[in-house]
Amino acid sequence: MMSHDLREILKTKPVETSAPCRIDMGGTLDISTFYYPLRHLRPCTFNMAMDLRTHVRIASYNKGMTKIASRGFEDAAYPLDEAPFDHPLGLMFAIAAYFRAEGVQIDIDSSSLPCSALGGSSSAAVALIAAFAKAYERAGEKPLSPQAIAQLAHAIEESVAGVPCGCQDQLAAVYGGVNAWYWKTEMDGPRFRQQPVVEKASLKCLEKHLLLAYCGIPHESKNINGQWVRQFVSGKYRDRWAKIVACTQAFVNALAKGNFMDATQAMNQETAIRIEMTPDVLDPMGERLVRAAIEAECGARFTGAGGGGCLWAIGEIENIDTLRKIWEKALTGREGACLLEMKIGSDGLRFEA
Repeated sequence: MMSHDLREILKTKPVETSAPCRIDMGGTLDISTFYYPLRHLRPCTFNMAMDLRTHVRIASYNKGMTKIASRGFEDAAYPLDEAPFDHPLGLMFAIAAYFRAEGVQIDIDSSSLPCSALGGSSSAAVALIAAFAKAYERAGEKPLSPQAIAQLAHAIEESVAGVPCGCQDQLAAVYGGVNAWYWKTEMDGPRFRQQPVVEKASLKCLEKHLLLAYCGIPHESKNINGQWVRQFVSGKYRDRWAKIVACTQAFVNALAKGNFMDATQAMNQETAIRIEMTPDVLDPMGERLVRAAIEAECGARFTGAGGGGCLWAIGEIENIDTLRKIWEKALTGREGACLLEMKIGSDGLRFEA
C-alpha cells in the first residue's frame, strides 16, 4: 500500500465518504481496563447511530504537504513527517501519516457540533480511513473490511490520545443502527459481538420515544474517563461498575422488548451511579435537564463521558412530548444550547457518489 503515490491516485478523482455519530449508554465498559476484569459479568455497551453524519473528502494537493480543513477548526497544512499529533486535528494527521498521505488535502464536514460528546472525532477517523483505503483500492490493493476499519480507527485514536480509549464510537460509525456491543476477551477473533436491539423497520417509531439536547458547552472526555480509569485501577467503586453492567444489560433487554418504563428505570439508575462516582459529569444545565426528565417519568443520560456536550432522554411518547417543552424552555437559558433533531442513522459507513 505504501509503495503507491496517493497524490497521483487522487488526481483522477477525489474520494468521498461519510459516517454517523452516536448516542450511548454503558460507555467506558468498552475500555479494556474495565472489560477484562469484568468479563465474568458479560459487559456490554449500548449505542444508537445518529443521522448526524461526518463527511470526508480526500483530493490531490501540493506535493510534499498534507492539508486538513475541518468545520469548526482553523485549516492546517504541514509536511507529513512534521505534522503534530497533539494538534486539534492531530488524530487526522496521525491517520494521514499511517497511509503516507503526502500531497493530499482532507476536507471534513461534520453535522455534529465540535466536542458535543457524540463521537464526532471517531466518526471522522472511520470515514477518513475508509477514504484512504478506497483510494488505494484503485491501485490494486485489497479493500479493508468494516471490522478492520473500526479496529484501525480505534488503535490510532488510542495511540494518539495517550490514554485508554473505548471502541464503541468507531463501531457505531462503521455499522450504524441500534446495537449492543459485547466485549470479548479471547485472544483470537474480533474483540466484540454485535447484537442488534431494534430493527430498521422500527426506527421511525423509536424516534418518537427519544430526545437529544446540546447543553451549550463542549466536553473534554479525557477528564471524566481519566477519573473513572484511575478509580477502577486503584480498586475503588468496583461494585458500582458491576451495577453499571447490570443496568446496561437491563436497558438493552427492555428496549428490545419495547418496554420503555423498564428502560427508563435502568437508564436513570446508571446515570445516578456515575454521578455518585463523578459529580462533575453533569454541569448545572445537565443537572437541570436530568432532574426534569425524572420528574416527567423519562430516563436521561449524558452522551459519551459527559462533562458537557449532549444529553439524551427516553420514555413513553406522551412523557417525552411533555419533557420536550420543558427542555426547550430550559435550554433558552444558555447561549448555543438547543434541542437537536432526533433521527436515527440506520446506515453506517457510506461511500458517496
